[in-house]
Amino acid sequence: MANTLQLDPDRLFPADPRTRAIARELYGQVAHLPIVSPHGHTDPEWFANDAPWNNATELFLAPDHYVFRMLYSQGIDLDALRVPRKDGVPATDPRSAWRLFAANYHLFRGTPSRLWLDHVFAEVFGFEVALDATTADSYYDTINAALATDAYRPRALFDRFRIDFLATTEGADDPLHHHAAIRNSGWRGRVVTTYRPDSVIDVEHESFADALTAFADLTGEDVHSWTGYLAAHAKRRADFRAAGATATDHGFATAQTANLSTPECEALFARIVTGKWDAADAELFRAQMLTEMAKMSVADGMTMQIHPGACRNHNAQLFRTHGRDKGADIPTRTDYVHALKPLLDVVGNEPDLTVILFTLDESSYARELAPLAGHYPCLRLGPSWWFHDSPEGMRRFREMTTETAGFYNTVGFNDDTRAFFSIPARHDVARRVDCAFLARLVAEGRMREWEAAILAYELTNGLARKAYKVDDLMFGKQDLAQTTSSTER
Repeated sequence: MANTLQLDPDRLFPADPRTRAIARELYGQVAHLPIVSPHGHTDPEWFANDAPWNNATELFLAPDHYVFRMLYSQGIDLDALRVPRKDGVPATDPRSAWRLFAANYHLFRGTPSRLWLDHVFAEVFGFEVALDATTADSYYDTINAALATDAYRPRALFDRFRIDFLATTEGADDPLHHHAAIRNSGWRGRVVTTYRPDSVIDVEHESFADALTAFADLTGEDVHSWTGYLAAHAKRRADFRAAGATATDHGFATAQTANLSTPECEALFARIVTGKWDAADAELFRAQMLTEMAKMSVADGMTMQIHPGACRNHNAQLFRTHGRDKGADIPTRTDYVHALKPLLDVVGNEPDLTVILFTLDESSYARELAPLAGHYPCLRLGPSWWFHDSPEGMRRFREMTTETAGFYNTVGFNDDTRAFFSIPARHDVARRVDCAFLARLVAEGRMREWEAAILAYELTNGLARKAYKVDDLMFGKQDLAQTTSSTER
């Protein structure tokens, strides 16, 4: 007999009846607010072409490293899951890959991936029985049949999910054709880009040389001179702003910054472009460019995001066969106090600059990140990220940062996902966990319930809109006055 699939309406709320009742009331006020997704990695081609997805495996399994890394850890070959290799997609039958996933779905018990997937299966596709080996084919056929209908095309789901704003992430060498197609299509969905220049800054990136060539072609600048290279960044940032971008993103292994003189920058850059650099030069160049990007954000108003602390491609064999983003990035310890000081010496006191800090090193929350954000006007804390994008991770984030940084030096939630269908599930988890945290403060007499209601809105919508300047955009601006006032009531 198949297990039923039922979502507990009080999931993630406190067990204590009084606190649970408060959390339920708070959640009820924000559960159906529009989704603001200001940082993620969904494919803009989906919204440009509005083409249907082919099958359940292509949608849920092959592109989602949260899912296939767990299966890989149990000895399941990625080829058997139809995960693309560098040389193309394996010939594995998609149904066979799905059956393998379903037979091993028990591996996800207790994980955030299970929460997200069950939410999608129940709320988006209407399943009432759980996924396992016995229901694999039923799931596969039902999902495929739905995907073939207009109601499950990307733009229709964008509206169904109540997404008000969605940011994708593109490299500095991306021509942004898909975003141009979205804007020219007449569709009113707000899908914008984010400037991610890592491939033309990180000389140790395997695509650096090719990306730099494309960078030069797109900008017409001499990117082999320091002044031309900076001018190229300024041009590309302007291109991205024209495509709706409100933010930049930077994902290096460390948060190290630098504040070199112009002659020192020119000498360092000369070593970079002539191939006479060493590992210390590569790190110093990344560090200097974080400061340069911050100075450009002061000039053009783009919010800056720093995502450090991942040791990328830890599995060398898998990187050789499958490339990046295959579940082998591992968190490392990260210093912020000393690493960020050169940048903060330059722009730390700029009230109109927003620099959002993320971490994979939870030990830095209370020791470094909350005190920094609780002091410098330009700093804000990004939500719990990646391996910590989980109910427990979200709770730890609030517990370890609120006393020092408060709520208003954070930026709400962003889902940071490649899996489009998981967006409403991820935002629902964040809303539930935040309401549970606020309910505890109310129950303990540390906050009044009307204050918690205001904060529930801010953590769900308001802080992200402000930090990412969502409502500064000229197209598709939404009037939030009614939503805000009804929430505060």
